[in-house]
Amino acid sequence: MKKVVRSPGSATIINAIATGFGSAFGIGLDIVCNAKTQSHSITCSNDVGADTSLMELCVSNVFDYYGVDADEFGLDIKTTSELPMASGLSSSSALSNAVTAISSKIISEEFNLEPLSDFDIINLAIESSLKAKVTITGAFDDATASYFGGVTVTDNGARKILIKEPMEELPVLVYMPNFISKSGSSDVNKMKLMSPLVETAFEIAKNKDYFKALNLNGLIYAAALGFDSSIAIDALNAGALASGLSGTGSSFVAICEEDKIDDIKEAWSLLDGRVIETFTDNEGCSFI
Repeated sequence: MKKVVRSPGSATIINAIATGFGSAFGIGLDIVCNAKTQSHSITCSNDVGADTSLMELCVSNVFDYYGVDADEFGLDIKTTSELPMASGLSSSSALSNAVTAISSKIISEEFNLEPLSDFDIINLAIESSLKAKVTITGAFDDATASYFGGVTVTDNGARKILIKEPMEELPVLVYMPNFISKSGSSDVNKMKLMSPLVETAFEIAKNKDYFKALNLNGLIYAAALGFDSSIAIDALNAGALASGLSGTGSSFVAICEEDKIDDIKEAWSLLDGRVIETFTDNEGCSFI
């Protein structure tokens, strides 16, 4: 049996590390996961030469959930990715969602077992990410925005979605500097110092003023983590509807109208790094 699933990344509206409450929206940069059955064992590989331990944990957790013995049944998992790793664009959430979803679908069909629910898949994926230490909070906001697409506003501690709805369909520009910033190794204490300000930004997100919330959150976390907030301000000055640091960096995103794409790219043209053009994604994790 063979299956293919795509899983989009997401960008930050509210980073949940400071308060435990977050918000994110899907973006059109995908991880595509191909899986096929084999006689035994779990084998994982990717096109970027990255460590496969998170992939292996995801598959193993699904095997354990269903009571499947890897000595008697196996899966071969391969991924290709458009998402820059360790950039604040939820590459870990997208990967764990994809691998967990495809493993559970194959096993449930192969053995005629009850399929996992959407939230079973998300929770198993989060447990794998926590065990692999690629996330601080479990990133329920990122995971749900990646899995469902659109925008989610979440209570990460309770793993509860407060708002889930489509995001306005608009271009998204991503400024990707020439360095990475792993969320699992970020300075949590510095971020938590900013919690009163982040709480204000979260209230704005709960009122569905997502652009204003993104702008404020980006400025707060850029200050806490030592990123240059002028990157977002320059994008706003060039006509972006919203711009800010995504996750714990290193990427910045800008949401804009079509006619402002070139102006924002020009504003970012002297920065070291590259600019990626994509769009808001309302489809989420889906089999293809």
